Parts: sequence; structure tokens; C-alpha cells
Amino acid sequence: MSHTGPADRAARPRIIGNSAAVRRMCRQIIALGPRRCTVLLHGETGTGKELVARLVHIRSIRSAGPFVPVDCTTLRDTLFESQLFGHMRGAFTGADRPTLGFFRAADGGTLFLDEIGELPLSAQAKLLRCIQEGAVTPLGATAGIAADVRVIAATHRDLAAMVKSGAFREDLYYRLNVARLRLPPLRERHGDIPLLVRHALMDFARFYEEPVRSVTEQAMAALVSHDWPGNVRELLNAIEHAVVFAPFNGPLRHVDLPAEVLGVGDGSETSAPFRTPLTLDAVERSTIMAALQASGGNQSRAALSLAIERHRLRRRIVHHGLTHLVRPQA
Repeated sequence: MSHTGPADRAARPRIIGNSAAVRRMCRQIIALGPRRCTVLLHGETGTGKELVARLVHIRSIRSAGPFVPVDCTTLRDTLFESQLFGHMRGAFTGADRPTLGFFRAADGGTLFLDEIGELPLSAQAKLLRCIQEGAVTPLGATAGIAADVRVIAATHRDLAAMVKSGAFREDLYYRLNVARLRLPPLRERHGDIPLLVRHALMDFARFYEEPVRSVTEQAMAALVSHDWPGNVRELLNAIEHAVVFAPFNGPLRHVDLPAEVLGVGDGSETSAPFRTPLTLDAVERSTIMAALQASGGNQSRAALSLAIERHRLRRRIVHHGLTHLVRPQA
């Protein structure tokens, strides 16, 4: 999966990847789009939760309505209820004019609550009422105001464990967890990395108004072998870093990548090029293994995800001793 890069932020968001995990997620997005149910997205930081939420919105009957993203980590001060639910004029000191709040701003569309696990308990109770009643009571108001809003929430935290510890309301958890969608981390779909890199290079070429760069084999090997704890977001940052520091119009080399991708500490000149030896043969083997695992052993799908011919993939499978991962054909 890929996020839209900086060069095409206004373009239609898209998912890039052909691994089994990505294809399954795309099917779920298509199924969720026309439904009215709330959605709970679960995934690590950088896996593209807002991108998926936007795609669900685009495929819904609310696509002409607003998509309002809210970072719940910012709703921590005394005015968070005003930010989320709005207020009437004179509701508190400094309230010189009424405000809609994020919930009512999403009327007729979708409200995306990112990192819902960070929402204070007091706001959780009011949010639950808004979802159940389809109405919002702004601060200072005596009656609710109707708001037709679909809620998509996202988190990287274990909300079920938070419910048990009392940090998250059980009733709100079950209200949100109607349809749950897990976003796979990048380390589970290494076979998508070359495709993601190519699309990122095209995006950055448009952004910086320069020719599309190529990538040396050693640089691609480093990118494929990295675990990417920051997921697609970290990958995009690494590619842009390399584009900025590589010789102008030249290919991206492994030395142009961030130090953490190469495993060389802080990237000082005294650091060794690699913490451990990295061979192209070993990287190719791990990449093919990941593609076969992602495709359930289907050689045709694995070859498609790796952008190579099936007969060529077959030879490399035999070479690397991976035939045990191939699913026998019926």
C-alpha cells in the first residue's frame, strides 16, 4: 500500500501493492464503502489509516459530503469538548461566537477520529451519545442538534485491553468495533517495496520538477531488507531523503539512504557501511520468500507482485531452495 506522495496530495488517494494482505484490505474497503456502520481501523503508525478512511468515504454514498479528520491526541486541553462538539456564544469566557465543532462540520459526511484511544473518558461518553442519537449538544446548549455523521475511528493501541483497565469505555468500544479492518505493517509485505519505491520516485520527480530517478541494486537491496518500523511513512521519508542527497539526476545509491535504513547508527563518517554483510542473493531470497508467503504459495501472483515473468521466478525459487513454499496446483 502506498500513501499519496507530496507531489499529488490533491489527487485521488490510492493503494499501491499486490500482496495478499493488501488485496484483502482492498476487498474490505470496497465492502465497507456503501455501508452505514461505524468502522474501526487498527494499525501501526505509518500504515496509512487516514488514507484507508478516505477511501472508505470516497466509496460511500457520503462521498459528496465532507471528510473531517481529527487527531485525538490534540484534544487534551480544557477546550477539547468545544473542539469536538462545538459551543454556543457565551458558553465560557472568551466564547464570543458560536462554533460548529468537528462533529457537526462532518454533517452529511464522514468524521475520522484518528488515535481514538487518546480521547479522554469524558469526551468518550459524549461521543457515544452523539453516535447513538445522531445529534450533538454543543457546550452551552440545552437541546441537541441533528448531525448525520458516519464515524470511522483508528488506533494503534489495544482498545480491548484498555477496556479491561478502565481506560476506554466498553460501550463505546462495541459501538465503534462494528466493522474492524487491520492494516498490515510493511514488514509483512516486503514484496510490495519495489513497487512502492517506483511510485514514490515518480511522485518526488513531479514534486521537485526533475527526471524520475532510478535505484541501484544495492540501494534496493537495503530498502527491501529493512524492517521499516515506521512503515510506509518511513519508507517515503527514506526515499525523499535519498532523492535530496543523491547526485543530481543520478541513481539513488545505498549511501544516499538514511543511516537507520543501512543500520549504521547515527550516520557519521566513522560508521561502518553496514552493521552486518548484506548480499544481493540473500535479499533476493528473502524477497521471494515474502512474496510466496503473501500470495499463499501461488507462483503467478507472486510473480505479478514482484513484476517478473513466472518462468523466471520459478528458476529463482529452485535456486534458493524455496520450492516447499509453492502451493501445488489443483
